[in-house]
Amino acid sequence: MGTFRPLHDGWTVASADSSVEPVPAAVPGCVHTDLLAAGRIPDPYLDENETALRWIGHTDWVYETAFQWDGGDDPRVDLACAGLDTVATVTLNGVELGTTANMHRSYRFDARPYLRPGENRLRVHFGSAYRYAEEMRAQLGDRPNAYPDPFNLIRKMACNFGWDWGPNVVTAGIWQPIGLHSWGTARLAAVRPLVTVEDGVGRVAVHVDVERESDEPLAVSAAVAGFRAETTIPPGERTAVVTLEVRDPELWWPRGYGEQARHLLDVTLRSAEGAAVDTWQRRIGFRSVRLDTTPDAHGTPFTIVVNGVPVFARGVNWIPNDTFVTRMTRERYAERLEQACDANVNLLRIWGGGRYESEEFYDLADELGLLVVQDFLFACAAYPEEEPLASEVAAEAREQVTRLASHPSLVAWFGNNENIWGFHDWGWPERLEGRTWGEGYYMRVLPDIVAELDPTRPYWPGSPYSGRPDRHPNEPAHGSMHIWDVWNDRDYTHYRDYRPRFVAEFGYQGPPAYATLRRSVSDEPLAHDSPGMRHHQKALDGDAKLQRGLDAHLPAPRDFDDWHYLTQVNQARALALGIEHFRSLRPLCMGTVTWQLNDCWPVTSWAAVDGDGRRKPLWYALRRSYADRLLTIQPRDGDLVLVAVNDGVEPWRGPASVTRLAINGEPRGKTAVDLDVPPHSAVTLALPADVTGSEDPRRELLLAETEGQRAWWFFAEDKDIAYPAPEYEATAEPLPDGWRVTVHAGTILRDLALFPDRLDPSASADELLVTLLPGETATFLVKSQLPLDRAALTRRPVLRCVNDVTAPGR
Repeated sequence: MGTFRPLHDGWTVASADSSVEPVPAAVPGCVHTDLLAAGRIPDPYLDENETALRWIGHTDWVYETAFQWDGGDDPRVDLACAGLDTVATVTLNGVELGTTANMHRSYRFDARPYLRPGENRLRVHFGSAYRYAEEMRAQLGDRPNAYPDPFNLIRKMACNFGWDWGPNVVTAGIWQPIGLHSWGTARLAAVRPLVTVEDGVGRVAVHVDVERESDEPLAVSAAVAGFRAETTIPPGERTAVVTLEVRDPELWWPRGYGEQARHLLDVTLRSAEGAAVDTWQRRIGFRSVRLDTTPDAHGTPFTIVVNGVPVFARGVNWIPNDTFVTRMTRERYAERLEQACDANVNLLRIWGGGRYESEEFYDLADELGLLVVQDFLFACAAYPEEEPLASEVAAEAREQVTRLASHPSLVAWFGNNENIWGFHDWGWPERLEGRTWGEGYYMRVLPDIVAELDPTRPYWPGSPYSGRPDRHPNEPAHGSMHIWDVWNDRDYTHYRDYRPRFVAEFGYQGPPAYATLRRSVSDEPLAHDSPGMRHHQKALDGDAKLQRGLDAHLPAPRDFDDWHYLTQVNQARALALGIEHFRSLRPLCMGTVTWQLNDCWPVTSWAAVDGDGRRKPLWYALRRSYADRLLTIQPRDGDLVLVAVNDGVEPWRGPASVTRLAINGEPRGKTAVDLDVPPHSAVTLALPADVTGSEDPRRELLLAETEGQRAWWFFAEDKDIAYPAPEYEATAEPLPDGWRVTVHAGTILRDLALFPDRLDPSASADELLVTLLPGETATFLVKSQLPLDRAALTRRPVLRCVNDVTAPGR
């Protein structure tokens, strides 16, 4: 059997020009985190430090270590580099082993001839990513992109160069494991299990590629779920397929649809004498997946079908959860994905400007039943299709499709993020002057690789894409679409103008939690336009767009505390409105993927969970709007209707009521309806005009109720509603792990929220944005690691509601 010896110890990093002397280096890691750990730079995530540190990405860096080698007997010893970021020259004992130019693939170099007994010195020189990209620009010609830096001219994580939610921190380093792999006879170079289920039979076609050191016959066996099969690889041959059949296997289902059964797949490679020379092991899931795009009367659907069942995608977009991706641990991944599950999410789309996510990410998604769509890594730019980039793209794609083939959570590959749309609408043809822009990747290279290596999963050329090159790529009636005129140009109520088949991106901004701001921005006083706040707002005209949203819906903030609360409320309302509208259109619309779940640093952004992992009010709105059972009041053709959406596996039956109320809680009209909603469907119910009509929209509202669920409809915007000054009684009582805060309303309390992180950065509440009528009570459970001020828990700015801005005072 071969052995792998990690080479992760004893590294130093220094600038190639000696302007930065050697400091200890973590491997895996990157130069920014090494310099930060050594005290050589301030934290790039704090204040405006990022700007002063951009020189790092323009500098060459050298990583060095020494290690002992005993001159073992194995005929092959490879230096296996799982990931080098990015433009690297690898030298062993003064001999160049090879060069790299792609962060998104692994490399392997034959080190045996250059190793010597005793001490060996390994050196990795990283050239500036900027310089390489500029060389590619000079060689291949310029290509348009959405941002100033040339991220599209190097195979590196694009958002390292800055995005409209992320910092510019162009990293370099050994970002994945590195070590010596000693082996003989042969090794498993790649294992690709292709899993299908048909007519109750699960099949696993285990495709094996071997690298040989001898030409002897080999045997490869595979075992799963109590079944085993074996085949022979004749002398000189380097590929084989072992096929297993399992009758009536336990299936893997998306969360909410069934269990996530996984089965251990063992693959063993043996020599002619029967000795095991290499092994491979993963957990797989038996499930089928297809993308239903069969044209219908409304256009072209876009429906993910798992095990024959159409799944409504209650989704979120995923970006790298830390710009310094080597700081991500399984625990951090688990925390974020569990937050997604707790918000009733069932799908994550991994956006194309980041990375192909880690084994930890995908293993957790498999375990939790989260569906995953993975973009190939092209985003918001034209990409050259010439060498040397073309070969790197193909090698990267082949490696990643193979690497991820075992994961049942991965249900589709998307070719790119917004590049086909960009070519059509962003003025690229004139700027390109006939140069390539990536179409050949999305329409030929990538679909051919997926079809060859993993035909069990669907491929879609882009996000968005409408299904045909002669149709606008962002056509709502066809395929998948992105909605960005809302946020950029129009009010969020215009989400209701759309009747899409699948929304792969839509979003609205809000600031991070107060504790996150206070940790990352030292401005005094803190204001929405203070220097640190401005620096941590990366979107074009972001503050002006936030203000436009406030002006349309909410009272004018009196201070920063009001601004912070109201912009977070507006973000939550915008996404709730969009999600509920799109879900109410089921089955016409079969997916909403909000932008975005997470942040990579502390920033005002579209995220539901901020850069420090704190849940924003939007997260609580997602949990409500993505619930299996949703009750929502929707405008239809000039009237209001009640829509009941059931994404559960059981029918939803029971009584519901819709009441028109005065703002003081007095009933003005009421109707009763009976719900009978089959699983995985939506039912629309008409409502009588004497309930839905209001002669005094500033002082009336609608409330729909069933089984503890509520849906609200306000006839006027909050800035125009005649809210009374908020009256309530609030008490706080200590618990072993925090506090119980109880609020009894004397008047309506609109979007009542509790922000205990203002008192203890570790504190959080179990619920947010609760609307109470007079006489009603809400209880918030607060978890906290520190003692809290009892009085502060029950007053502004910790305890808030919209009408404490509209009409100040208790």
